[in-house]
Amino acid sequence: MLEARHRMDAPPTRSARPTGRIPSGDGAIEPSPDAVLIRRTLTEIAPVADRVTSYFYALFFTGHPEVRDMFPVAMDTQRDRLLKALLTAAEHIDDPAVLTPYLRRLGTGHRKYGTMAGHYPAVGEALLGALARYAERSWGPETEAAWVRAYTAISQIMIDAAAEDAATPAWWHAEVVSHDLRTSDIAVLTVRPDQPYPFLAGQYTSLETPWWPRVWRHYSFASAPRADGLLSFHVKAVPAGWVSNALVRHARPGDVLRLGPPAGSMVVDHSTDNGMLCLGGGTGIAPIKALIEDVAGHGERRPMEVFFGARSDHGLYDKDTLLGLQRSHPWLSVRPVVGEGLAGQLPQAVGEHGPWSSYDAFVSGPPAMIRNGVDALKRIGIPGERIRHDAIEELAGAAG
Repeated sequence: MLEARHRMDAPPTRSARPTGRIPSGDGAIEPSPDAVLIRRTLTEIAPVADRVTSYFYALFFTGHPEVRDMFPVAMDTQRDRLLKALLTAAEHIDDPAVLTPYLRRLGTGHRKYGTMAGHYPAVGEALLGALARYAERSWGPETEAAWVRAYTAISQIMIDAAAEDAATPAWWHAEVVSHDLRTSDIAVLTVRPDQPYPFLAGQYTSLETPWWPRVWRHYSFASAPRADGLLSFHVKAVPAGWVSNALVRHARPGDVLRLGPPAGSMVVDHSTDNGMLCLGGGTGIAPIKALIEDVAGHGERRPMEVFFGARSDHGLYDKDTLLGLQRSHPWLSVRPVVGEGLAGQLPQAVGEHGPWSSYDAFVSGPPAMIRNGVDALKRIGIPGERIRHDAIEELAGAAG
């Protein structure tokens, strides 16, 4: 560990990169030696992930107590997010096309926590310490060196992204201007940022409430950018959801929230006139509504088919708004779908119509619905590269 700790004492440099992938004799791409060692470590620690997480944070906070205030008071809301992000990145070290955008989002998004370049060596030191403690069978000088190279590359991408984003606010204050309780557990919030907030229809942001400092959750914008600068969100209160319950039950006009930077690539490609097939489950209809407004605002008349799913009629809280948009735009078709098994019911309903092979698809909702929806869309002939959705690993912890 001494060599690795020494190398973590300063922000990483561009020259330290993991070794590249090697073509095999049949043309297939073999994992790099570093990737093989890293994945061996990940396999070993998987059964004891909770203990690895606890030990990681214990090392981090004991060695650097000044960073504790950057995290929520109750760490069960943070759980394994930081460590899981690092392990996910390391697992994809051979795939820069996936890894780089993911890390750049993390790097810019972490600015809202007050993260600076000098914090990264401390995180790396705790990461190596936790891995050495719980991956005893696979750990050794070569494996440690592979993780040092991987973390060096990972952290440099995040540091660079944060530095390039320095001219943009790390967060925005936003005053609640309206709070519309649509059902007993779903509210539509409209907020006014304290300065211009640039985003694209279909994107999402992270949001912090005054009731739970340093606890951030992801919410999609429910409208396209507006001339008055107002932003809208659809929020469903979930059991034990600190942020969602605060927003639905306690937020009122005049309260001030904090917004992180926009993220997400589920946006409209205005260079094509392909039809758009949209699946929105529950409050996942929010970004779909934003996409409809975006297409209308650009004066386009491409066919747009929207399937809005919920477990009951009660959950179709925005049906009247969507049907109103349908009446105003002849190119838009809205089909409400009700069923208990939302993850399977909504994709099944889509399969009963079509054909969709010439459409671009957009899927938004709970993680299980997105997974099933993507699989179903591929089965009915839509290529994977034309299916857009938010990152499932981020959505998995977004509802609280």
